Amino acid sequence: MRNRFLNWIVLMALGTNAHATPLPAPTDAEIQEILADRIDKQQQSIGIVVGIIDANGRRIIAHGHPAKGDPRPVDGQTVFEIGSVTKVFTALLLADAMEKGTLSLSTPVATLLPESVIMPENKQTPITLGDLATHMSGLPRLPSNLVPADMSNPYAGYDAAKLYAFLSSHKPQRRPGVEHEYSNLGAGLLGHAIALKAGVSYEDLVISRIAVPLGMKDTAITQQPDWAERRATGHDAAMEPVSDWDLDALQGAGALRSTVDDLLLFLEAAMGKTASPLAPAFSALLSTRQPLGNGDRDQQALGWVVSGKGDEQFIWHNGGTGGYRSFVGYRPSTGVGVVALSNASTEVGVDDIGRHLLNRNAPLAPPIVERTAIVIDPARYDVYVGTYRLAPDFELTIFQDGDSLFAQATGQDRLEILPEAEHRFFTKLIDAQISFTLKGDRAESLTLHQGGQSSPAPRVSK
Repeated sequence: MRNRFLNWIVLMALGTNAHATPLPAPTDAEIQEILADRIDKQQQSIGIVVGIIDANGRRIIAHGHPAKGDPRPVDGQTVFEIGSVTKVFTALLLADAMEKGTLSLSTPVATLLPESVIMPENKQTPITLGDLATHMSGLPRLPSNLVPADMSNPYAGYDAAKLYAFLSSHKPQRRPGVEHEYSNLGAGLLGHAIALKAGVSYEDLVISRIAVPLGMKDTAITQQPDWAERRATGHDAAMEPVSDWDLDALQGAGALRSTVDDLLLFLEAAMGKTASPLAPAFSALLSTRQPLGNGDRDQQALGWVVSGKGDEQFIWHNGGTGGYRSFVGYRPSTGVGVVALSNASTEVGVDDIGRHLLNRNAPLAPPIVERTAIVIDPARYDVYVGTYRLAPDFELTIFQDGDSLFAQATGQDRLEILPEAEHRFFTKLIDAQISFTLKGDRAESLTLHQGGQSSPAPRVSK
C-alpha cells in the first residue's frame, strides 16, 4: 500500500521550479553514489534496485543486498513487494475491460457483488467503478472492521465476508464523486469486483490480462517456483527483518510482487515505447482525471497520479508495505521512465530518488536528523490550535488531544507532533517539522519544513 504517512503533505516538493534550468540526467556512477549514500551512510535500506528507460534503452543500477547479512547483490531480477503500485495494475484491468466492452466507468459496483451485499449509497448516486479507480467513492481509507490479529501482517484474513459485512453496515460521510480521499479499501474493492465479473481470481486476472501479454514472468502474488533464491526480505525502519504482507479480499490495493526487470516492461508499454495489445487501455488510464485537492499541482487519473505541468509533468505511483518501498513513474516530455524498489520500510523510501531521476531539479531528501523532544506544559499548546492553509484545497489542522498535540493534513491520518524548541515541533513518523509564528498570544501562521523545502501556511480558523 501507499505508506499511510508517506505523502503527508504529498510533499510540497512534488512541484519543482518550473523556471529552473534543466540539468543533465544523472549518470550511472552518480546514481550508484546516491544508492550507496542512502544504504551505507544513511542506513535507510538494505538493498535498492533502480531501472531507467531513456533514449539509449534501459539500464539497471543496484546497490545492497536482498537481506540483512546476505552477501549476494540485488539486481533486476530480485523480487520485491510493490505495495500500492498494484493499484495501477488494478486500474489497467478496468481499462482493459472497458476496451473489451464488458465494464465501464459508470458501472455501479453493486451490480458486480452478491445480491446480499448492501452498498453504502443511495440509488441516485451509486458508487461506480470510476469512483473507485479515482478515489472519489466516499469510502474511507480502510474499513473499520479491519482489526489485525497480527500487526506485522495487518491485512491477512480480511476476506470477502468481512468486506461484505463492512459495506453492508457502513454509513457514508459523503456522496461519491464529491471529494478525493485515497482509499485502500476502494482500490481493493475495485480489484475484487473486476475479478468477480471475470470469474477468476484477481491474481489470475493480472497474470492473464497483463503479465503474460507484456512478457512479465515475475509479477504475481503467490510464491513462484523460481523465486526462492531471488526474493528480497523486507525490513522495518530499524533495518530488522519483517514479515511479508498477505492480502485477501483487498488484493487490488497492494498485493503484487514484482522485479525491476518486469516493471520496466510494464513502464515501456505504458509509455508507448513498445507495441502492446494493452496500448488502448494504457491510454484510457490518463483520459479520466480528478483533482487531488491540494491546489492544481496534482491530478488523480485511473490508477496513476499526474503531477506538475507542461514539460515538467510526470506520471507516477508509489507503494509501501511493512518491509518495502516502491516508485514507478515517467516523464512524457523527456521519454524517461524510472522504477525504484527498496527492501526497507523507511519514511524517505525511494520516492525522492525516482523524482530526482525524472527531473534533476527535484531535490533528494536530506538525511534524517535525530531529534529529541523537550518537556513543556501541555496547557501552552492552545496557542497553536487551529487550521492553516498550505494550498487552496489543502490544509493542516493542529489540535490537542489530552496532553498531546497533533497535526492532520486534508484527507490524511493525524500525526502526533512533539516540541523540540520554542514554537518548533517534529514528528517521529515522518521527517517533517513545523515552526509557528506568533502574534500576541496566538499563532498567526506555521511553516512546514519537509523534503528540503519550507512551506508557509497562514492560519485560517481556530
